[in-house]
Amino acid sequence: MKFSTVPSGFRLSFKVSLLSISKMVNPTFSYIVLVLALIVWSKANASPYSVNLTRLHSAVAKGAVCLDGSPPAYHLDKGHGEGINNWLVHIEGGGWCDSLNGCSKRAKDPNLGSSNKMQSKGFYGILSNSKNDNPNFYNWNRILVRYCDGSSFTGDVDEKVYEGKKVYMRGARVFDAVMGDLLERGMKDASNAFLTGCSAGGLATILHCDKFEALLATKARVKCLSDGGYFLHAKDFYGGYHFEYAKFDKVVGVHLEYIFALTYLPKVGHSWMKCPNNTNYCSASQIKRLEGLQSEFVNTILTRLGNHPSSRGWFINSCYTHCQSLFGPSWLGPNVTLNDKTISEAVGDWFYDRRPVHLVDHKHKLPHSCVREK
Repeated sequence: MKFSTVPSGFRLSFKVSLLSISKMVNPTFSYIVLVLALIVWSKANASPYSVNLTRLHSAVAKGAVCLDGSPPAYHLDKGHGEGINNWLVHIEGGGWCDSLNGCSKRAKDPNLGSSNKMQSKGFYGILSNSKNDNPNFYNWNRILVRYCDGSSFTGDVDEKVYEGKKVYMRGARVFDAVMGDLLERGMKDASNAFLTGCSAGGLATILHCDKFEALLATKARVKCLSDGGYFLHAKDFYGGYHFEYAKFDKVVGVHLEYIFALTYLPKVGHSWMKCPNNTNYCSASQIKRLEGLQSEFVNTILTRLGNHPSSRGWFINSCYTHCQSLFGPSWLGPNVTLNDKTISEAVGDWFYDRRPVHLVDHKHKLPHSCVREK
């Protein structure tokens, strides 16, 4: 993937997240970007059903393992009817670990570092099997790939030892192993294939979109959607690039071992603690900075991704919600619409080439609660 058109990230107090959908039409990288300005993680509503976990034990011999050495895992809800040859693969998010100590602690996490205690998982939003909730993809083969490597599926180094225990950074191998297993299960014959992901999984979607497309038959329609995984190359509230250099450089350093970064992430000052979550606590200068970030984000999207308007798209809002493709009220909600289009409708229109999707919320320059608005 060419990264000249994908700026790296900004994420400190005002967190910018987006849902981007992309397809590789050689040599053009086509995108739909559903930009979601966010401040807090919103829990999705309870799912009406759960999907069993599949542990890929055969991958262990290839060194494709979670941080603690346990096998990769995913959930598969099989397609039916007209969707039986269509595949939607969603990559789970969950941040990153950026030090050997941090990855060692994360290896003990039963959800983000080890598959040993993972259980069945609820499917909702873009993964839902309900035609009403997910009309475009409900009958597809829908997969949730569990995130247990802490590097957005990019790491591949020899195991390390911390306090007497081995820690494995093998995210790239995990991605390859899971995709290989899905291909054997029938994805190699897909008519439509959709790689999606949220947050750290959204970043993984961007990083692996070209590889995903190359795995599939040339006849297949292949697109990628990154929800909350596009990080703006912009100065933070302190006038620097602390998150980008303090966080991402360390992630790359510990998982890929080709750089050394001696940086730090400053604490968020007391004056900024409440502002991003409730603009009523913001000063005039803070409001101006937030508005500036919104404008910079929108301008970056239009500049970077606007050269191929028929193949790229965006849905840009400023909602207080993270991972809107998995959060039912955001995915379908009447209060999360632009030009009378829900996120679900916009994504479907773009995937099936029904119409271009270039939607921006020009009304709200500041973060606001879309779901709870009346």
